[in-house]
Amino acid sequence: MINAVGNVKACNKLGDAASDLRDAAGQRTELVTKLSQLKVDKLPDNAALTAALTNAWKASASADTHYAAWADQAAGKHGCKKGQARTTGQTAAGNAASGTASNQKAKAAALWNSIAKTYGLTQRQPTQL
Repeated sequence: MINAVGNVKACNKLGDAASDLRDAAGQRTELVTKLSQLKVDKLPDNAALTAALTNAWKASASADTHYAAWADQAAGKHGCKKGQARTTGQTAAGNAASGTASNQKAKAAALWNSIAKTYGLTQRQPTQL
């Protein structure tokens, strides 16, 4: 979604960016639903891991939704100036949610990597979550 946000900033392909961001928000919401259906009670720190992933994906979905709204605003009259989207409340809300998502992804990755190391599973970077 970094590319879509970059397109919004540059006032490039705003309709596509908004659509991509809304699709991503839906996918992240679906991940939260799927996670809630998984049995992870045998994993160490399963409650903390589940909470961090849930919080990360909910915050990412929120950021994507705010950035999509920002793209809509940028596509409107006076939304772009000299090839740059004007900053709005949607931009700020997206940035705040994105920061929360990054923090929660880092927490989830650390928890997962501890489990993965113990059981010989693939470790993950926060950006992979």
